[in-house]
Amino acid sequence: MVIARPMGERAFLLELGSPAEVLALHRRLQATRPPGVVDLVPAAGTVLVRIDPAVISIEAARAWAMSADAETLPGPTRSMAVDLDITYDGADLDETAALLGLSPDELVRRHTETEWTVAFTGFAPGFGYLVSPEWPFDVPRLPAPRTRVPAGAVGLAGVFSGAYPRETPGGWRLIGTTSATLFDPGAADPALLAPGTRVRFRPTVPATGARGAGGGRSAGHRSAVERPLGDERPGLRVVEPGLLATVQDLGRPGAASLGVAPSGAADRGALRTANRLVGNSEGAAGIEVTMGGFRAVAEQHLWVAVTGAWGPVHLGGREIDPYVAHEWMPGVELRLDWFTRGARAYVAARGGIDAPGILGSRSTDTLAALGRPALRAGDSLALADDQQGPVPPAPPVAWGPPPDDEITLDLADGPRVDWFTEDARAALFDAVWTVTNDADRVGVRLDGPLLARSREGEIASEGMVPGAVQVPPSGQPTVLFADGPVTGGYPVIAVVTAASLDLLAQARPGTLIRFRHARP
Repeated sequence: MVIARPMGERAFLLELGSPAEVLALHRRLQATRPPGVVDLVPAAGTVLVRIDPAVISIEAARAWAMSADAETLPGPTRSMAVDLDITYDGADLDETAALLGLSPDELVRRHTETEWTVAFTGFAPGFGYLVSPEWPFDVPRLPAPRTRVPAGAVGLAGVFSGAYPRETPGGWRLIGTTSATLFDPGAADPALLAPGTRVRFRPTVPATGARGAGGGRSAGHRSAVERPLGDERPGLRVVEPGLLATVQDLGRPGAASLGVAPSGAADRGALRTANRLVGNSEGAAGIEVTMGGFRAVAEQHLWVAVTGAWGPVHLGGREIDPYVAHEWMPGVELRLDWFTRGARAYVAARGGIDAPGILGSRSTDTLAALGRPALRAGDSLALADDQQGPVPPAPPVAWGPPPDDEITLDLADGPRVDWFTEDARAALFDAVWTVTNDADRVGVRLDGPLLARSREGEIASEGMVPGAVQVPPSGQPTVLFADGPVTGGYPVIAVVTAASLDLLAQARPGTLIRFRHARP
């Protein structure tokens, strides 16, 4: 039986009983996917369906998804198969074997003789959670996660096996190493281990050649992130990036099933406005500046506009207005002082900022390390060709500073509201919350009353969306943001609406937040 649960106003979860049922439903949904369904994200026991409401309504998408049963859709097909070369040299091999009552050789034999299937991805782009009915073991995670797990490490956790596409912290028990390129953002199929892929591990001696020789990928392939950052059209040079400055457009929706977050501008409305002011397409890439302190020099004649957070903006030593297009002459410095209102400003140059395109977007993903790294002093940024008309003679919209000390955000229903007590559900809307110092592009932690659960235990990993209000066992909620993980294991009590996320992007530590119910 499939149960549909809301995940905000633009997504819902389909809850099933097992990873095998999830894989079957995910395949059937893919086979009949209508326009407007942006993401289909399988997880341990659910499939997340995310939509574009401008193309399909949430009601129509739910009706389509609930009709996806085996009697009306195509039957099973054989999925792609991948052999992964592996050296069984993991730091936890002997201890893990002992925990399972096996010798290390027996554990290796059982692992290699098992045919695995990628149930879902998450944690990092290209990290596949492998399951198999042939694998009878439930392996406990490490008591304390490692702060560094190297790229290519193969591990076990719970009923899953998996391989780390890049260096990252992690708590899985490591039994081996693979040389395969697990995630290549420049490839036609970036994730080697996409959901539904069948996997066998092929033992080998320690590799002496170049990385990427295993798993069917060419070691000589150049990823999109490896091409030079800049071209023959220098636009501007960064003198000082401030606290954090990144290149952002409207993001890369549609890649969550590969473990890739939407990313993009945190305040999408502010970026759209900045682009319109200089005659760009709304989706052109600009510079997102966090808290101010940014300085840059034009290397050619430019038009520039600054929107979003509020603070003194100087061009050539003269203070200028935000939300207005200005000519920016070669050699002249643009300076954004520290912001007095709001947290993120957007600098749009006519033509847009050029950067490597990954999965259709130039955005920097700070969690997954995709796209151009955060800007540094001395970086030169080239211009793209994303203008679509002349610089308009006047601002296209009314403008003003972001809200100061308190904001009100709309909340839509979350899928796990029944995990919380009646008092906790009331407190979510009755309390005044405070943005803590733990706030970045990944998530915003809130301080306020602890939200008590009505049941024990944890949920299996399931799909997440920007705006999801996750509540860990501590009871202190966190709102996931643009670069947040695409799957998670904490229950989601509610989801901040897409419109309110722009407001949240401008919230500074100490900002007070009230929640209200979103209108249907």
